[in-house]
Amino acid sequence: MNDISPVLLPAQAFLPAGLAFGVLLVIIVWSIVWKGFALWRAARLGQRVWFVVFLVVNTVGILEIIYLYFLSKKEGSGSVGTNGRQPAA
Repeated sequence: MNDISPVLLPAQAFLPAGLAFGVLLVIIVWSIVWKGFALWRAARLGQRVWFVVFLVVNTVGILEIIYLYFLSKKEGSGSVGTNGRQPAA
């Protein structure tokens, strides 16, 4: 009789099924949270290219963290009026 062993995915070879599901769930939540923050910041700053990049590319939050902490410029505290426009001179 032929002994056919099931094909194991890489995560299944090292982790039990319940733990692999938990790790996957944590990674998904982590990615969604960082992607949400990065998309929000890119939209608020009018950076369309970054917005599209975050929509298309999935880097498990790494690119989003780099963008949020190093690449995006924070809005100036006194240079923008209450309606989001530059104050009149």
